[in-house]
Amino acid sequence: MPEISAFASRRGLLFGAAALSTGALVTGCTSNEAKDEGSDDKDQPVADDKPGKKVTIGFAGPQADHGWLNAINDNAKERAKKYSDVTLESTEGSNDTAAQIGQVETLINKKVDVLVILPADGKALTQVGLKAMKAGIPVVNLDRVFASPQAYRCWIGGDNYGMGLSAGHYIGEKLKGKKSAKVVELAGLDNLELTKQRSKGFDDALKNYSNIEKVARQAAEFTVESGQQKMSQLLQAQKNFDALWNHDDDQGVGALRAIKQAGRDDFLMVGGAGALSAFQAIESDDSVLKATVLYPPTMAASAIDLARALGQGKGVSGMAEFEIPAFITLYSAVVDKENLSKYMSTGFK
Repeated sequence: MPEISAFASRRGLLFGAAALSTGALVTGCTSNEAKDEGSDDKDQPVADDKPGKKVTIGFAGPQADHGWLNAINDNAKERAKKYSDVTLESTEGSNDTAAQIGQVETLINKKVDVLVILPADGKALTQVGLKAMKAGIPVVNLDRVFASPQAYRCWIGGDNYGMGLSAGHYIGEKLKGKKSAKVVELAGLDNLELTKQRSKGFDDALKNYSNIEKVARQAAEFTVESGQQKMSQLLQAQKNFDALWNHDDDQGVGALRAIKQAGRDDFLMVGGAGALSAFQAIESDDSVLKATVLYPPTMAASAIDLARALGQGKGVSGMAEFEIPAFITLYSAVVDKENLSKYMSTGFK
């Protein structure tokens, strides 16, 4: 699962997932296009869809053993196909840090123009990121942040703290008219920093609603099986509550099974990440799941856009700076039945 430090979750620019999924991040005019009268001849060219300088991008991610990680790989590969001037050198992907380091070193030796790396372990991969940067290969660090900012030219990723905030505020607004409302939380792996950040954001959001009390929290393991088991335990321990926030849509499949088996429909559920299964459940509106908070895998497509812009020496449309940003934190939008059609195409399996 994606992981990011508390520091990283608060830094950077906020871009909506919809804008990222359409490529708005780096589209715009180039220096070859006609300029308006009075425009500055020193304007920096920005990346667009027109073919330009050829760029070879090396892509190294972890093993796709989770729906979100598989979507990361798919988004990167599909985005690269969009550009006739991009060649993507993609590794097989591994959760073994030594193996992934070796894969990145192979890409360095191939002298790719830019590297996009989603490390299995940000700290463990820091040195190879530094090696690439020292070799003159700019690195786009995707989601799991390296231990040193010197190991990457640009970081782009999700906001785990923001996920909790969005979930908490959504639930808070739904329950603000109810006296003495109770909520429960089905978290992910508690030994991960991302889980701690999601819970903190959720708790901080709930502080804005004096009528709401979080009465229980159970940690699962980001799997269907753990979601079903831990949700069953929550339901047995808590006979009455008004809302549930589940950190992850994959484990949410199991949670929904447990809820159905228990015959419970007396509360609303909010998921996390943006899986297609969650979108479909929201659309059918025949379960307690009413919304999910995004942790968009479209960030991988945007990482390819950023890498291409770096390789071509171009900037970002709509920004005054000559260079792409150093840090981009994605916004955790809430998807419910009202805006589902906008996001359905981004749902991952």
